[in-house]
Amino acid sequence: MNAPAPKPWVLDIAPYIPGRATNDGGRPVVKLSANENPLGTSPEAKAAFAAAQASLERYPDPGATALREALAAAHGLDPARVIYGTGSDELLHLAAGAYAGPGDEAIYVRYGFAVYDIAIRRVGATPVVALDRDYATDVDAILAAVTDRTTLVYVANPNNPTGTFAPAAEIARLHAGLPSHVLLVLDQAYAEYLEPEDDDLGLQLVEAHENVFVTRTFSKIHGLAAERIGWGYGSVAAIDAMHRIRAPFNVTTAGQLAAIAAVGDTGFVERSRAHNRQWRDWLAGEVAALGNAGLRAVPSETNFLLVLFEGPVSAETAYKGLMDAGYITRWLPGQGLANGLRITIGTEEQMRGLADALRGIVG
Repeated sequence: MNAPAPKPWVLDIAPYIPGRATNDGGRPVVKLSANENPLGTSPEAKAAFAAAQASLERYPDPGATALREALAAAHGLDPARVIYGTGSDELLHLAAGAYAGPGDEAIYVRYGFAVYDIAIRRVGATPVVALDRDYATDVDAILAAVTDRTTLVYVANPNNPTGTFAPAAEIARLHAGLPSHVLLVLDQAYAEYLEPEDDDLGLQLVEAHENVFVTRTFSKIHGLAAERIGWGYGSVAAIDAMHRIRAPFNVTTAGQLAAIAAVGDTGFVERSRAHNRQWRDWLAGEVAALGNAGLRAVPSETNFLLVLFEGPVSAETAYKGLMDAGYITRWLPGQGLANGLRITIGTEEQMRGLADALRGIVG
Protein backbone atom coordinates (compact mmCIF):
# COMPACT_ATOMS: atom_id res chain seq x y z
CA MET A 1 0.00 0.00 0.00
CA ASN A 2 1.36 3.42 -0.94
CA ALA A 3 1.87 5.98 1.80
CA PRO A 4 1.10 9.70 1.38
CA ALA A 5 3.99 11.28 -0.53
CA PRO A 6 5.32 14.76 0.22
CA LYS A 7 5.70 17.01 -2.77
CA PRO A 8 9.12 16.49 -4.36
CA TRP A 9 10.02 20.15 -4.08
CA VAL A 10 9.53 19.97 -0.31
CA LEU A 11 11.97 17.07 -0.05
CA ASP A 12 14.52 19.20 -1.93
CA ILE A 13 14.57 21.74 0.91
CA ALA A 14 17.60 21.85 3.18
CA PRO A 15 16.17 22.71 6.63
CA TYR A 16 17.30 25.94 8.26
CA ILE A 17 20.06 25.38 10.82
CA PRO A 18 20.06 27.98 13.63
CA GLY A 19 23.15 29.18 15.45
CA ARG A 20 24.32 26.87 18.20
CA ALA A 21 24.36 27.82 21.87
CA THR A 22 26.51 24.99 23.32
CA ASN A 23 29.74 23.27 22.37
CA ASP A 24 30.08 19.67 21.24
CA GLY A 25 30.01 18.48 24.84
CA GLY A 26 26.90 20.45 25.69
CA ARG A 27 28.79 23.00 27.80
CA PRO A 28 27.41 26.56 27.58
CA VAL A 29 29.68 28.98 25.76
CA VAL A 30 29.64 32.66 24.81
CA LYS A 31 27.07 32.65 22.02
CA LEU A 32 28.23 34.75 19.08
CA SER A 33 26.38 32.74 16.46
CA ALA A 34 22.89 34.24 16.24
CA ASN A 35 23.31 38.04 15.91
CA GLU A 36 21.48 38.78 19.16
CA ASN A 37 21.75 42.14 20.92
CA PRO A 38 24.51 42.00 23.59
CA LEU A 39 22.82 44.84 25.50
CA GLY A 40 19.70 42.71 25.95
CA THR A 41 16.24 44.23 25.59
CA SER A 42 14.84 47.68 26.20
CA PRO A 43 13.71 47.98 29.84
CA GLU A 44 10.51 49.59 28.57
CA ALA A 45 9.84 46.60 26.32
CA LYS A 46 10.46 44.21 29.22
CA ALA A 47 7.96 46.07 31.40
CA ALA A 48 5.34 46.03 28.65
CA PHE A 49 5.91 42.32 28.11
CA ALA A 50 5.41 41.60 31.81
CA ALA A 51 2.13 43.54 31.83
CA ALA A 52 0.64 41.11 29.32
CA GLN A 53 0.34 38.35 31.93
CA ALA A 54 -2.90 39.92 33.12
CA SER A 55 -4.72 38.76 29.97
CA LEU A 56 -3.24 35.38 29.08
CA GLU A 57 -6.70 33.89 28.58
CA ARG A 58 -7.46 36.32 25.73
CA TYR A 59 -6.48 35.93 22.08
CA PRO A 60 -4.16 38.69 20.86
CA ASP A 61 -5.49 41.49 18.68
CA PRO A 62 -5.65 39.73 15.29
CA GLY A 63 -5.00 42.99 13.48
CA ALA A 64 -2.11 44.13 15.70
CA THR A 65 -3.74 47.55 15.42
CA ALA A 66 -1.73 49.43 18.04
CA LEU A 67 1.54 47.96 16.80
CA ARG A 68 0.80 48.91 13.19
CA GLU A 69 -0.10 52.42 14.27
CA ALA A 70 3.09 52.75 16.33
CA LEU A 71 5.24 51.60 13.42
CA ALA A 72 3.43 53.88 11.00
CA ALA A 73 3.88 56.89 13.29
CA ALA A 74 7.58 56.15 13.79
CA HIS A 75 8.33 55.79 10.07
CA GLY A 76 5.73 58.03 8.43
CA LEU A 77 3.79 55.13 6.89
CA ASP A 78 0.20 54.17 6.19
CA PRO A 79 -0.79 51.75 8.98
CA ALA A 80 -3.18 49.91 6.64
CA ARG A 81 -0.16 48.86 4.56
CA VAL A 82 1.83 47.48 7.50
CA ILE A 83 1.76 43.70 7.95
CA TYR A 84 3.15 41.75 10.91
CA GLY A 85 4.50 38.26 11.28
CA THR A 86 6.19 35.62 13.37
CA GLY A 87 9.54 37.23 12.80
CA SER A 88 10.34 38.63 9.38
CA ASP A 89 10.84 35.01 8.31
CA GLU A 90 7.08 34.51 8.08
CA LEU A 91 6.81 37.59 5.88
CA LEU A 92 9.48 36.26 3.53
CA HIS A 93 7.42 33.08 3.24
CA LEU A 94 4.23 35.08 2.69
CA ALA A 95 5.84 36.92 -0.22
CA ALA A 96 6.72 33.63 -1.87
CA GLY A 97 3.29 32.17 -1.12
CA ALA A 98 1.52 35.13 -2.70
CA TYR A 99 3.77 35.70 -5.71
CA ALA A 100 5.46 32.44 -6.69
CA GLY A 101 4.56 28.84 -7.44
CA PRO A 102 5.34 25.93 -9.76
CA GLY A 103 6.74 27.19 -13.04
CA ASP A 104 7.93 30.50 -11.56
CA GLU A 105 11.47 31.57 -10.74
CA ALA A 106 12.66 33.62 -7.77
CA ILE A 107 16.11 35.16 -7.50
CA TYR A 108 18.41 35.72 -4.57
CA VAL A 109 22.10 36.57 -4.30
CA ARG A 110 24.74 33.95 -3.61
CA TYR A 111 25.55 34.09 0.12
CA GLY A 112 22.04 35.41 0.74
CA PHE A 113 19.86 34.55 3.73
CA ALA A 114 19.13 30.81 3.86
CA VAL A 115 15.38 31.32 4.35
CA TYR A 116 15.00 32.62 0.78
CA ASP A 117 15.80 29.25 -0.75
CA ILE A 118 13.44 27.52 1.68
CA ALA A 119 10.59 29.95 1.00
CA ILE A 120 10.98 29.61 -2.76
CA ARG A 121 11.14 25.82 -2.77
CA ARG A 122 8.29 25.52 -0.28
CA VAL A 123 5.83 26.87 -2.87
CA GLY A 124 7.24 24.79 -5.72
CA ALA A 125 9.01 27.66 -7.45
CA THR A 126 12.56 27.44 -8.80
CA PRO A 127 15.35 29.29 -6.96
CA VAL A 128 17.84 31.16 -9.15
CA VAL A 129 21.11 32.24 -7.55
CA ALA A 130 22.78 35.41 -8.87
CA LEU A 131 26.53 35.66 -8.43
CA ASP A 132 27.92 38.08 -5.87
CA ARG A 133 30.64 40.71 -6.23
CA ASP A 134 33.23 39.96 -3.54
CA TYR A 135 30.50 38.73 -1.17
CA ALA A 136 28.27 41.75 -1.89
CA THR A 137 25.06 42.16 -3.89
CA ASP A 138 25.75 42.53 -7.61
CA VAL A 139 22.84 44.40 -9.18
CA ASP A 140 23.95 43.58 -12.71
CA ALA A 141 24.13 39.86 -11.92
CA ILE A 142 20.58 39.94 -10.53
CA LEU A 143 19.22 41.75 -13.57
CA ALA A 144 21.02 39.34 -15.90
CA ALA A 145 19.28 36.43 -14.14
CA VAL A 146 15.77 37.77 -14.75
CA THR A 147 13.70 35.77 -17.26
CA ASP A 148 10.06 35.82 -18.30
CA ARG A 149 9.46 33.28 -15.51
CA THR A 150 10.82 35.54 -12.75
CA THR A 151 8.17 36.75 -10.29
CA LEU A 152 10.20 37.51 -7.16
CA VAL A 153 13.62 38.90 -6.18
CA TYR A 154 14.95 38.75 -2.61
CA VAL A 155 17.67 41.16 -1.51
CA ALA A 156 18.86 41.44 2.10
CA ASN A 157 20.21 44.92 2.70
CA PRO A 158 22.41 44.87 4.74
CA ASN A 159 23.05 41.27 3.79
CA ASN A 160 23.12 38.24 6.06
CA PRO A 161 25.53 36.38 6.35
CA THR A 162 28.08 38.68 4.68
CA GLY A 163 27.24 42.03 6.30
CA THR A 164 27.58 43.94 3.03
CA PHE A 165 25.37 46.87 2.03
CA ALA A 166 24.05 48.16 -1.28
CA PRO A 167 23.51 51.95 -1.17
CA ALA A 168 20.24 53.61 -2.13
CA ALA A 169 21.39 54.36 -5.68
CA GLU A 170 22.11 50.68 -6.34
CA ILE A 171 18.77 49.56 -4.89
CA ALA A 172 17.00 52.16 -7.05
CA ARG A 173 18.93 50.93 -10.10
CA LEU A 174 17.96 47.35 -9.34
CA HIS A 175 14.31 48.26 -9.04
CA ALA A 176 14.35 50.33 -12.21
CA GLY A 177 15.77 47.37 -14.12
CA LEU A 178 13.12 44.90 -13.01
CA PRO A 179 9.90 44.26 -14.94
CA SER A 180 6.91 45.79 -13.20
CA HIS A 181 5.36 42.38 -12.51
CA VAL A 182 8.39 41.21 -10.45
CA LEU A 183 8.11 41.82 -6.70
CA LEU A 184 11.32 43.14 -5.14
CA VAL A 185 11.54 42.00 -1.50
CA LEU A 186 13.97 44.15 0.49
CA ASP A 187 14.85 42.30 3.68
CA GLN A 188 15.99 45.03 6.09
CA ALA A 189 16.49 42.95 9.22
CA TYR A 190 19.65 44.92 10.06
CA ALA A 191 18.55 48.35 8.82
CA GLU A 192 18.60 49.91 12.29
CA TYR A 193 22.34 49.31 12.53
CA LEU A 194 22.90 51.74 9.65
CA GLU A 195 23.53 55.37 10.31
CA PRO A 196 20.32 57.28 9.44
CA GLU A 197 21.96 58.97 6.45
CA ASP A 198 22.81 55.56 4.95
CA ASP A 199 19.20 54.40 4.57
CA ASP A 200 18.65 52.54 1.28
CA LEU A 201 15.26 54.34 0.92
CA GLY A 202 13.38 51.07 0.54
CA LEU A 203 10.31 52.36 2.38
CA GLN A 204 10.16 55.31 0.00
CA LEU A 205 10.31 52.92 -2.95
CA VAL A 206 7.26 51.14 -1.54
CA GLU A 207 5.39 54.45 -1.43
CA ALA A 208 6.18 55.14 -5.08
CA HIS A 209 5.84 51.67 -6.64
CA GLU A 210 3.49 48.70 -6.50
CA ASN A 211 6.21 46.04 -6.79
CA VAL A 212 8.34 46.60 -3.68
CA PHE A 213 7.89 44.93 -0.29
CA VAL A 214 10.12 45.78 2.70
CA THR A 215 10.53 43.53 5.75
CA ARG A 216 12.03 44.30 9.15
CA THR A 217 12.36 42.54 12.50
CA PHE A 218 12.38 43.18 16.22
CA SER A 219 14.82 40.30 16.76
CA LYS A 220 18.04 42.24 16.21
CA ILE A 221 18.61 45.76 17.49
CA HIS A 222 15.41 45.73 19.58
CA GLY A 223 16.47 42.56 21.40
CA LEU A 224 13.13 40.76 21.11
CA ALA A 225 14.32 37.60 19.37
CA ALA A 226 12.48 35.33 21.81
CA GLU A 227 9.10 36.79 20.82
CA ARG A 228 9.58 36.42 17.03
CA ILE A 229 8.06 39.66 15.78
CA GLY A 230 8.51 41.02 12.29
CA TRP A 231 6.79 43.61 10.17
CA GLY A 232 6.58 44.56 6.54
CA TYR A 233 5.38 47.38 4.30
CA GLY A 234 3.94 47.01 0.82
CA SER A 235 1.28 48.08 -1.62
CA VAL A 236 -2.38 47.72 -0.76
CA ALA A 237 -2.66 44.80 -3.18
CA ALA A 238 0.41 43.02 -1.81
CA ILE A 239 -0.65 43.37 1.80
CA ASP A 240 -4.15 42.12 0.95
CA ALA A 241 -2.71 39.05 -0.79
CA MET A 242 -0.40 38.24 2.11
CA HIS A 243 -3.13 38.66 4.72
CA ARG A 244 -5.13 36.01 2.89
CA ILE A 245 -2.48 33.39 3.68
CA ARG A 246 -1.12 34.79 6.95
CA ALA A 247 -1.65 32.63 10.03
CA PRO A 248 -4.24 34.16 12.40
CA PHE A 249 -3.09 35.48 15.77
CA ASN A 250 0.52 35.22 14.59
CA VAL A 251 1.92 37.82 17.02
CA THR A 252 1.27 37.32 20.73
CA THR A 253 -0.24 39.94 23.01
CA ALA A 254 3.00 40.18 24.97
CA GLY A 255 4.96 40.47 21.75
CA GLN A 256 2.75 43.26 20.44
CA LEU A 257 3.03 45.25 23.69
CA ALA A 258 6.79 44.75 23.92
CA ALA A 259 7.26 45.76 20.29
CA ILE A 260 5.21 48.93 20.73
CA ALA A 261 7.38 49.90 23.71
CA ALA A 262 10.54 49.04 21.77
CA VAL A 263 9.51 51.34 18.91
CA GLY A 264 9.23 54.18 21.38
CA ASP A 265 12.52 53.51 23.17
CA THR A 266 14.76 55.24 20.64
CA GLY A 267 17.45 55.74 23.28
CA PHE A 268 17.98 51.99 23.59
CA VAL A 269 18.27 51.68 19.81
CA GLU A 270 20.83 54.49 19.68
CA ARG A 271 22.90 52.96 22.48
CA SER A 272 22.80 49.59 20.76
CA ARG A 273 23.88 51.12 17.45
CA ALA A 274 26.75 53.03 19.06
CA HIS A 275 27.99 49.97 20.98
CA ASN A 276 27.82 47.86 17.86
CA ARG A 277 29.68 50.39 15.71
CA GLN A 278 32.47 50.74 18.29
CA TRP A 279 33.10 47.04 18.80
CA ARG A 280 32.50 45.99 15.21
CA ASP A 281 35.13 48.48 14.08
CA TRP A 282 37.45 47.33 16.86
CA LEU A 283 37.09 43.67 15.92
CA ALA A 284 37.59 44.49 12.25
CA GLY A 285 40.87 46.16 13.23
CA GLU A 286 41.96 43.11 15.20
CA VAL A 287 41.22 40.89 12.19
CA ALA A 288 43.12 43.25 9.88
CA ALA A 289 46.14 42.94 12.18
CA LEU A 290 46.05 39.19 11.47
CA GLY A 291 46.17 39.74 7.72
CA ASN A 292 49.58 38.11 7.48
CA ALA A 293 47.93 34.92 8.75
CA GLY A 294 45.43 35.07 5.92
CA LEU A 295 42.48 36.60 7.76
CA ARG A 296 40.18 39.20 6.18
CA ALA A 297 36.96 40.77 7.42
CA VAL A 298 34.29 41.56 4.84
CA PRO A 299 33.16 45.20 5.33
CA SER A 300 30.00 45.07 7.44
CA GLU A 301 27.05 47.33 8.19
CA THR A 302 25.43 44.81 10.53
CA ASN A 303 25.96 43.52 14.07
CA PHE A 304 28.37 40.83 12.90
CA LEU A 305 31.54 40.34 10.89
CA LEU A 306 32.17 37.69 8.28
CA VAL A 307 35.82 36.74 8.77
CA LEU A 308 37.45 34.92 5.86
CA PHE A 309 40.30 32.46 6.40
CA GLU A 310 42.52 32.57 3.32
CA GLY A 311 45.77 31.32 4.88
CA PRO A 312 47.10 28.13 6.46
CA VAL A 313 44.49 28.02 9.25
CA SER A 314 41.04 27.01 7.98
CA ALA A 315 37.73 28.44 9.14
CA GLU A 316 36.78 25.00 10.43
CA THR A 317 39.93 24.82 12.56
CA ALA A 318 39.27 28.31 13.93
CA TYR A 319 35.62 27.46 14.59
CA LYS A 320 36.61 24.42 16.65
CA GLY A 321 39.42 26.27 18.39
CA LEU A 322 37.16 29.14 19.36
CA MET A 323 34.58 26.67 20.62
CA ASP A 324 37.21 25.02 22.79
CA ALA A 325 38.10 28.46 24.12
CA GLY A 326 34.45 29.10 25.03
CA TYR A 327 33.20 31.10 22.03
CA ILE A 328 30.72 29.74 19.53
CA THR A 329 30.54 31.44 16.14
CA ARG A 330 28.71 30.56 12.91
CA TRP A 331 30.49 28.38 10.37
CA LEU A 332 28.42 28.13 7.20
CA PRO A 333 29.76 25.47 4.81
CA GLY A 334 26.17 24.68 3.84
CA GLN A 335 25.89 28.17 2.35
CA GLY A 336 29.13 27.93 0.43
CA LEU A 337 31.10 29.75 3.13
CA ALA A 338 33.38 26.97 4.34
CA ASN A 339 36.19 29.55 4.37
CA GLY A 340 34.44 31.97 6.72
CA LEU A 341 33.09 32.49 10.22
CA ARG A 342 30.25 34.86 10.99
CA ILE A 343 30.92 36.44 14.36
CA THR A 344 28.24 38.39 16.23
CA ILE A 345 29.36 41.58 17.95
CA GLY A 346 29.11 40.99 21.70
CA THR A 347 30.09 42.87 24.83
CA GLU A 348 33.50 44.48 25.27
CA GLU A 349 34.62 41.56 27.43
CA GLN A 350 33.43 39.02 24.88
CA MET A 351 35.10 40.80 21.96
CA ARG A 352 38.43 41.14 23.74
CA GLY A 353 38.32 37.50 24.84
CA LEU A 354 37.43 36.27 21.36
CA ALA A 355 40.20 38.31 19.75
CA ASP A 356 42.74 36.88 22.22
CA ALA A 357 41.56 33.35 21.45
CA LEU A 358 41.67 33.99 17.70
CA ARG A 359 45.24 35.29 17.91
CA GLY A 360 46.22 32.15 19.79
CA ILE A 361 44.72 29.95 17.06
CA VAL A 362 46.22 31.63 13.99
CA GLY A 363 49.28 33.35 15.44
